[in-house]
Amino acid sequence: MSLIQTAERVSQKDLSDNFVFQRSILAYYEATKIVSGNVLEIGTGSGYGVEIIAAKTDKFTTIDKFETALAPIENVEFIKMLIPPLKGIADNTYDFVITFQVIEHIKNDTLFVQEIYRVLKPNGKLIVTTPNKPMSITRNPWHIREYTIDELNNLLMKSFQKVDKKGVFGNEKIMNYYNLNKASVRKITRFDIFNLQYRLPRQLLQIPYDLANRMNRKKLLKENTSLVSDIVMEDYFIDEAKSDCFDLFYVAEKIV
Repeated sequence: MSLIQTAERVSQKDLSDNFVFQRSILAYYEATKIVSGNVLEIGTGSGYGVEIIAAKTDKFTTIDKFETALAPIENVEFIKMLIPPLKGIADNTYDFVITFQVIEHIKNDTLFVQEIYRVLKPNGKLIVTTPNKPMSITRNPWHIREYTIDELNNLLMKSFQKVDKKGVFGNEKIMNYYNLNKASVRKITRFDIFNLQYRLPRQLLQIPYDLANRMNRKKLLKENTSLVSDIVMEDYFIDEAKSDCFDLFYVAEKIV
């Protein structure tokens, strides 16, 4: 359960996470412009997006590998499940599947996508976000892999018939924080003269990375309090995916 409190799972309660949280919440609000009917979420996290999506659906099922304490909502069901596969879920069940900042953690990403395709109804849609690999400042050992624009498109097109490739971008305020963060991280990684962050097994680096990541966010908050606290969702925007977007925001359609 302690893993849920790490920097890898963004918190709406910790101001040092605000740069990431506001970007994360944007995905849910963008999804509300599309979703309806019977919707599945893969990756509940701390649950900050549940009420946002549930208000737009007839039935909302959200699954996670950790127990998540959610406020009771009539049309919401939580299921604890390790995925893939999507065990016990019938073919052609959902109108939409959303999964935000999850696919980079999945070992068998091909099966993951295949399973989502299976449980979607004909003409159903997958909405997926994941970090844009070229914008990652350093290796994140919690991620099995990250994707470029083409890599995620190619993966999704193995199963889906159409993919709309969008990206999440930031304004000048966001880029200011990003560059401060990059400079701060570079001060830490300059001591990695043997490039161990890319050479060691990622499991050995997860806890040190997580502690350093949390400490760095706290440091940036202390040194730039107004900048961090003033970041709001509207400082981010969705546009056609390009190499300098922070996240990939793709909508894949099951055309049958």
